[in-house]
Formats: sequence, structure tokens, C-alpha cells
Amino acid sequence: MLHETQAFGGKTVVVAGGAGFVGSHLCDALLARGDRVICVDSYLTGFPANVLPLHNHPAFTMIEQDICDEIAIDEKVDQIYNLACPASPPQYQADPIHTMMTSVSGTGNLLRLAERDGASLLQASTSEVYGDPEVHPQREDYWGHVNCTGPRACYDEGKRAAEALCFDSLRAGKVDARVVRIFNTYGPRMQPSDGRIVSNLIVQALRNEPLTIYGSGEQTRSFCYISDLLDGLTRLMNVQPNPGVPVNVGNPGEFTVAELADLVQSMVPTRSTLIHMPLPADDPQRRRPDITRARQLLGWEPKIQLTEGLEHTIAWFRHILSNHPPRRNIKRPRLDIARPASVAPGASSWR
Repeated sequence: MLHETQAFGGKTVVVAGGAGFVGSHLCDALLARGDRVICVDSYLTGFPANVLPLHNHPAFTMIEQDICDEIAIDEKVDQIYNLACPASPPQYQADPIHTMMTSVSGTGNLLRLAERDGASLLQASTSEVYGDPEVHPQREDYWGHVNCTGPRACYDEGKRAAEALCFDSLRAGKVDARVVRIFNTYGPRMQPSDGRIVSNLIVQALRNEPLTIYGSGEQTRSFCYISDLLDGLTRLMNVQPNPGVPVNVGNPGEFTVAELADLVQSMVPTRSTLIHMPLPADDPQRRRPDITRARQLLGWEPKIQLTEGLEHTIAWFRHILSNHPPRRNIKRPRLDIARPASVAPGASSWR
């Protein structure tokens, strides 16, 4: 059953991770509908260029900081989107401890801010909480098949912990917390070097380099275009009442990695050939969302087909590769895992 939706516009919204791929698009969308946006980003994996055009917007404020540190926002906020975490394997495995702490300590700090102001918080979780699933497609009531000590655990288990923090805060009546489980998303502003399958294949094709397939190429993924994801995020944040359950947002179209590579080859004039490399440890074999809950609770359905989305994404990569060198963020986080998380001024502890 479709729930009522709050009116858009006129809110003060914090976007943690707002200089990243998804976050910067979200900042654009929120400003366009009339919200005031406070972007919080450490630039660990986000880029200043993603939000540079917004700096002259009167309703935009940029705060450069790590959410693992106390978040010093004096004004009252209405909504908080937590997108602040490295999201591709090379990024989150570069500093796995910091990745885990971002999901746990960082989410805790944002929950305190939300509790202080009575704000709603949307936690960006991930399809990775399902691990290498034994149930297909993946429904939200599936608990997953996750290696909690493997090389991907810093991300998978961190997101599971963040979900637990959010739902505990909701059950305790402290925070109007909501959780979205995001499946593979693609589109403009992806990083050429982020290590995701879509960006890898497009960049390799544009450079006439061999297209790298890990494993047999028969493993499957579902690809959601960025505009469809943003629609799902804002619907879940504003739906009333709070569903009180995690919601999958992703495109249920399922493609093998080999099929994606063939499609990229057909869309990019390239001399690239295919090469196969060993499959990384714990890499999921199948991934496809069951979006029944999103349809019923949010009235949400993806609109962009893979071919159309790839056209926009290929055009983006062609532009940045021809006009700018590949962007690499080499900033390393400062981490003190012995330091207790701070409590925002005026907020009570929910621990």
C-alpha cells in the first residue's frame, strides 16, 4: 500500500558524503527542489569538483570533515542522508579499519545529530549485506550469506552494523531512521579509477585496452541508473509513516558480466579484446534485487534501461578522459580507533 509523502522543499538537509558520485547528484536534486543543503565530506573518495558549481548557490554550505569526528553543525536540520563511506572494493579495502569505523562511529555521530534536532535520517546501506546470496532474487527479509572475517567484511559488516544502529535508534524512539539497501548504481561522475565493473569496462574500451573480466563472466549484477536511485532515496526519506524496515532500491534487470562487456564493446568504437582474471575472494555470484517492497511502500519503479543509461555514462567518461587526466584521490584518513565518539552539543547519548 502506497504511503503518504511529505511535501518537498524548504528543509535544511545534511548530505554526508555529498561530494561523492551519488551524494553530489543528491545535492543537486535537493537544491533544485528548494531545500537548503549542508554537504559534509572528507574528500577521501569524494571530489571537490563534483560540488564546485554549487559553491555560489546561496542555499549550499560545504563542510570538509570526516564524520568519524564530532559534527559541528549549529543550525537545526530537518533531514540527514548518510552516504559517507567508500563504496567500491579498491576504495574500502585501501583502509579497511577506517571503512568500518565510518559505518559505525560515523553513523553514530549522525544519529546523535538527528536525535538532537528531531531530524529524519536515511542510512545508505547496500546489497553487500546479502553477501554471496543463497536466495535469489534478494528480498529484504533474507539475512544474507556473509563472510564476516574476509577482505570485504569491513564494508559488508560495517553496513550491517550501521543498519542495526539505525533500527535500534528507531525502536528506542530516539531517531526517525530509515534504511535503503542500494544495488549497483552507475552514471556520470563515477570515477575512472574506482574499480567498479561499469567504470572499468567503459574506461578500458575508450582507451582500447583489454576489457578485464574477473572469473568466468557468468556472475550476474543488476545496474540502476543514478536518476532512478535518487528518486528512490528521496521517496524513502519522505514517505509517511516510516516503513520501519529496510528497502531495496535497484534495477531488477539482471545481466552477466560478460553480457555487460559485450554491450560496452557494441556501444564504444574500440579495438579492445576480452581478458579473464581470477575472481576476487568472496565476490558474489548472483545479485538481483526484489523490489516488491519499494513498489508497494514507495510507488517506486526504475525507468532507465541499461542501454540508455550507458549512453549517458559513456559520454561522461569520454568527456573527462579527453579533457582531464584521471582523477585519483590520494588523501589518507586520520584514524584513532581508541578515541570515543563525541556527542554533538545538546544531544543526549543514545548508547
